Amino acid sequence: MVKGLYTAHMGMVNEMRRLDVLANNLANAQTTGYKKEGTTSRTFADEMAIKLKDTSAYGLPTKIGEITFGVHLGQVYTDYGQGSFIVTNNASDFALDGNGFFAVSFTDKQGNTSVKYTRDGSFVVNTEGYLMTKDGDYVMNQAGAATGDASPENYVRIDPNTTYAVNTLGQIYQNGQIVGNIGVTDFDNYDYLEKYGENLYNLVEGGNHIQTTAKVRQSTLEASNVNVVSEMVNMITIQRAYEAGQKVIVTEDSTLEKACNEVGKVQ
Repeated sequence: MVKGLYTAHMGMVNEMRRLDVLANNLANAQTTGYKKEGTTSRTFADEMAIKLKDTSAYGLPTKIGEITFGVHLGQVYTDYGQGSFIVTNNASDFALDGNGFFAVSFTDKQGNTSVKYTRDGSFVVNTEGYLMTKDGDYVMNQAGAATGDASPENYVRIDPNTTYAVNTLGQIYQNGQIVGNIGVTDFDNYDYLEKYGENLYNLVEGGNHIQTTAKVRQSTLEASNVNVVSEMVNMITIQRAYEAGQKVIVTEDSTLEKACNEVGKVQ
């Protein structure tokens, strides 16, 4: 009976953690380029149950089958599926059609600069002509994106007083001439990508750059790939599973109360 309490508790904890992931997805449903997360569940290793103090087998332990001790969160993974496109008519907005990431030069609060990656192409051009994120990080050109070199010479810079156009290869045109390019890169294994925060990704040791086939779309943004309706349905499923665990605990508690207070009572 105590095992039943433990199993129900572990199931409820697992549902709470799944709900945290789901809530984060819903909170970022309107975040440009956000990629939703999902979860897997797994059981603890099965153990062989035996009879205790069994005299029928000359005191030897008698196996009565395998039991499990509950479920726990297995993995939190990222779904990199394509989001829908939103036409903005803003020249500094970009979206990627296909697998790949924009590269930006990110400086943390300690002053350390490194290259991070994002699907959020809502950029701006500052007064000096640098293409930047709305948080003030510099957008990298193709050389910086492919090598992970965050040096200033790899920043994208144009004439801020002249109109510009960007083709699907990320090449920037002003006055009919190519004046730069927007860096786009991809990776051979997304397991080496981790969410850094601020809608950015970090490439951990072991990950490798590969050439991307993604097309750059100007004056367009990629919406989050979160399906709000599906997430709400999943929320209801989690709620029902959590309530089922609560009912198991109430039932087990009632059974334990009777076992302690009534079964051994002398009439």
